[in-house]
Amino acid sequence: MNAIISLCHFCEVHGPSVLFCTQAFHSHNLNVEHIDHTHSHCSQGEQSQLGIDGQDSKYNSDSDCPATPMTTGYPKLSVSEACEACRPFSLGHPGFVSTDHEAKVSYVTTQQPDHPQVFTMIRQACVRSLSCEVCPGREGPIFFGDETQGHVFSHTFFIKDAHARGLQRWYSITVIMMDKIFLLNSWLFLLSHIRKLIEDLQSKADKVYAEENPHCPQRHLRLSSVSLMTHGNFRLNRGGIKPARSLVELTNDKLVFHRLHQKFTWILKAGGNRLTERLLEGPPTEDSIIDLEKQEENEDGFVVLHKVVDAPIDYAEEGTVDPGVEEVDDPAIPHFKNLRHVLKVLGYQRFHQIAHHVIIGNQVIVMCKHNKIIHTFIDCLKVLLPKGCCRIIYHSAKYEDSWRCNFLGLLPGVELPMHADHYVLMEIQEPQMYDDGVQPPSDENFVGYSFRMTSTTELSEKGPTVLNRMEFAMMNETLADSVIEECVTCLKEEWMNKVKVLFKFTKAGGSRSEDDTRKLFRVVGAKEEDKVILQFWMTGLSVQYRNHMLSSAIGKIK
Repeated sequence: MNAIISLCHFCEVHGPSVLFCTQAFHSHNLNVEHIDHTHSHCSQGEQSQLGIDGQDSKYNSDSDCPATPMTTGYPKLSVSEACEACRPFSLGHPGFVSTDHEAKVSYVTTQQPDHPQVFTMIRQACVRSLSCEVCPGREGPIFFGDETQGHVFSHTFFIKDAHARGLQRWYSITVIMMDKIFLLNSWLFLLSHIRKLIEDLQSKADKVYAEENPHCPQRHLRLSSVSLMTHGNFRLNRGGIKPARSLVELTNDKLVFHRLHQKFTWILKAGGNRLTERLLEGPPTEDSIIDLEKQEENEDGFVVLHKVVDAPIDYAEEGTVDPGVEEVDDPAIPHFKNLRHVLKVLGYQRFHQIAHHVIIGNQVIVMCKHNKIIHTFIDCLKVLLPKGCCRIIYHSAKYEDSWRCNFLGLLPGVELPMHADHYVLMEIQEPQMYDDGVQPPSDENFVGYSFRMTSTTELSEKGPTVLNRMEFAMMNETLADSVIEECVTCLKEEWMNKVKVLFKFTKAGGSRSEDDTRKLFRVVGAKEEDKVILQFWMTGLSVQYRNHMLSSAIGKIK
């Protein structure tokens, strides 16, 4: 992870100060002559295995084994320049280094980085995180930065101190990166682990505070120090008898900076491994554009996640809380795996009919006692359609009109209204009980289950071209399921390209005659029975493509 993690605090004497920072160096960027391994009590193999909680790591954060000391080139701060609170390391001990020999990366922790430009970025982030860039309540995460000084994830927090003004000290942990998108995509990862780290520090400080506060009440110390306070010692005594206290003393943990180094190192290592770049071998598909359009981003690049309200609901739409999720892992209830599995269970005739309804946009209603069967059945059938054409309500206690959903799951016994039309109803009934009241065992082929299909719409004798090609591929036993999935995706994208041509021809190209449309169908390789599909799939085009085509048409008119 190409980032720098820093621990900062607000000193009552020196103001915002950087305690230490951790950054990663590749082997060719690190001068090995500056590393001293003689003080290490850990083997080389153990140093490269770091864990944030110490449960799956030989070299864990709770170990008494210190990290390897390191000598750096930055000037050491004298006692007069740095107080005890601003000095994380003892004299002659300028920092730590841990090496990942497999990746050939060394994670170095020092009070200040060697590079002056990097130090300027860290210093500016420290000042802003402890002054103006704070969230409401002054404790919590926030994002700020720019392309010049880097982008910063900052989490401010308080540490209790019986000797401090307000009985607490102000700290912040900052993560600085030049890659804004990478940092924003790591927000939840950084927030969860840094928050655990902060909670651990605060819990230790709370114990120390609880022990010290009864013995040295703050009001008593301030009253006793008033008579001794002069103009010269006002700044040093304004917070109590000892205004500068290190984090080691506040937490009563002599290895607190060792643990912070180890945890910062793990965050850098794990943060870089959790996200990988993928090379796109072509333009994004229409389904991927639809997925991106469902994500609402604000001006800072954050993805807005709409929380599901914990209220009683009588249906579950796609992407919402599923009331039948508790039975998903029930092994006694069978489930549909993929399209080929549905074809095998239903048989070719019933599968062809219900798939025909799906392709042309008729409403598919599934009635079953078990939500798991409904859910998996709909998930398999929706693969036949582009994502923009799918409107799903997995479970509902009442009928929903076709304009709301083209896939609907209902419990047995729900009556369909008289005005409902253009739908196909699939009723799935479980096997009957034996005489002793035991239900027969079910397997993946739904042995004993009955499937009853009714419809109010008559289908054309000739099946759609794209459906025939999908079924031809699924019935080829030599093809694996993964190959079938890719084949269906390619066929959908091929016909979505035909839909785009038809949209530009009819919607963005002005009025067209029927003869012109038939000529276009011959050019793109579509038949008359495919007209219904092309018109329905046109509703699944992305907003981005629609706006682009319409704006282009308006521009040509002007």
